[in-house]
Amino acid sequence: MGWIEIAGWLGALFTAGAYSMRDMKLLRTVAVASNLSFITYGFAAAIWPMLALHLFLLPLNLYRLSEILAVAKRLRQRRDDGMPIDVLRPFVKPVTMDEGSVLFRRGNAPDHIYFLEEGEVELPELGQSIGPGTLFGEMAYFSIARTRTTSAICRTQCRILSINETDFMRLFHLNPEFGLYVIRLIAQRLVDGSREHSGYYSDFAKVDT
Repeated sequence: MGWIEIAGWLGALFTAGAYSMRDMKLLRTVAVASNLSFITYGFAAAIWPMLALHLFLLPLNLYRLSEILAVAKRLRQRRDDGMPIDVLRPFVKPVTMDEGSVLFRRGNAPDHIYFLEEGEVELPELGQSIGPGTLFGEMAYFSIARTRTTSAICRTQCRILSINETDFMRLFHLNPEFGLYVIRLIAQRLVDGSREHSGYYSDFAKVDT
């Protein structure tokens, strides 16, 4: 078996591996290796359609890989201070809400996750308020009932960044560091509130009947 054929088999092996992976960073890395193998094979064997295809796919996979690595780097930098906004900013939509505006009511189906940039938001069922720099509204996406577990009302004029469910779940599933941040955030809130608000937090695990 010559080196040209080996390059072709390596490309096939890397492609099969990429299709079987769930981790997007590893998938893109293996896809790049597949592109390089098939570029070598296509050029050496004069298979021009294959060469053209993988010359096109290589920069695409490199670009997507660079996006994943950039997000992971920003998340690592922000992990200690708990500020994910730099990671979320490309996906969020800023909006200014007047005092008294209701973001959502307890029992509502979730549609957005929020980051409070300015102002104060009240969580009346908890008897608490949150201030700037807080991510909130994420817990409903992970409860069995998939409903809001508290209301959220603006106590002052607020500047709020919102991310829709599609983009939020894409970040959660495709970026392990972000997923870990969200899980830690939820776990900390459950621990902090479990004693004082046992009735409220029991809703988090309640099954609809």
